[in-house]
Amino acid sequence: MIPGYMTIKEACEKWELSNRWVNTMCHNGKIPGAVKFGDMWAIPADMEKPTQDKRIKSGEYKDWRKKYGKSKQKQKS
Repeated sequence: MIPGYMTIKEACEKWELSNRWVNTMCHNGKIPGAVKFGDMWAIPADMEKPTQDKRIKSGEYKDWRKKYGKSKQKQKS
């Protein structure tokens, strides 16, 4: 590998993330400085673990149908 860079496998071990997740972050540009050489990604070795996407984990959308008065059941005539 290129000096100063690490592979996806090394990044997975360092950051304790899955191979697929690190590959997806590289592909989507979420890891600054990541460069693709052929079929391999080169990630800067001094890179810190990237933050997760801004996914809602609070359960805010849980039971949204009840909140807005929508129901899965059809109303009987």
